[in-house]
Amino acid sequence: MMQSAVISANVRKVVIELLRYLPNTISLIITFYVIFLAMFLGISVVGDPATVEANLRFAIVGNAFWFLLLLGVSSMGWELTTEATRGTLEQLAMSPVGMTRILFARMLGTLGVHLLITIGMLTLTMLTAGQWLSFDVPLLVAVLAPTFVSVVGLGYMVAGLALVYKQISALLQVMQFVFLAFAFVPLSMAPWLELAPVVKGIDMVRLGLVDGATLASFGARDWVSLLVNGVVYLSLGLLAFRLAERRAVNRGLLGKY
Repeated sequence: MMQSAVISANVRKVVIELLRYLPNTISLIITFYVIFLAMFLGISVVGDPATVEANLRFAIVGNAFWFLLLLGVSSMGWELTTEATRGTLEQLAMSPVGMTRILFARMLGTLGVHLLITIGMLTLTMLTAGQWLSFDVPLLVAVLAPTFVSVVGLGYMVAGLALVYKQISALLQVMQFVFLAFAFVPLSMAPWLELAPVVKGIDMVRLGLVDGATLASFGARDWVSLLVNGVVYLSLGLLAFRLAERRAVNRGLLGKY
């Protein structure tokens, strides 16, 4: 009961802040749309005419996942940095619910709200490009759930760094290029990336949206790889955050910025 109340409260917090700072939210959406327009023009003008349609669909999916990765993974770190700036980080740590659950609730809110925004962006980019993806809802649900588990794990890692080192904006700027590779490089070109977080899930979703793959198109190995990836990175993320939280408490860093 308490956990559902925490999730509900933090989802409302995410929505309220997006609406309260609406110009910033709109600017964020416009930025990613402009990035897609640059890709669209590059593919249309410079690309091979025989592969333009496939490349455009590929770019639409990659841009959407890049958007979700950037916001999802960085959200926990920004939340803790903001709490430290406001002087409320100690209060968050003293909550009987615990920072781990609060951050998880905020991550759910962030991913849920931005997933809705991403669907709107996908529709807009498909209208712009004149290319329509193939939406297999059962496949999307089955793949996105464990993929988002990996995203949560990465978010906890970033949150741990923010808890100890406070300012990590430079790191997040570097990470956006790493996420760019995760979102755009297919496993057929770099099979070793299957060991990286979220890449397997993105690749499976891409095959469904671009090539029309269904649940039956993937074998047991694909699903095992996807599930193991999610569990491993969530476990590593939780471990990293707990160690960082312990270090921050032992060194008295929660009250400092």
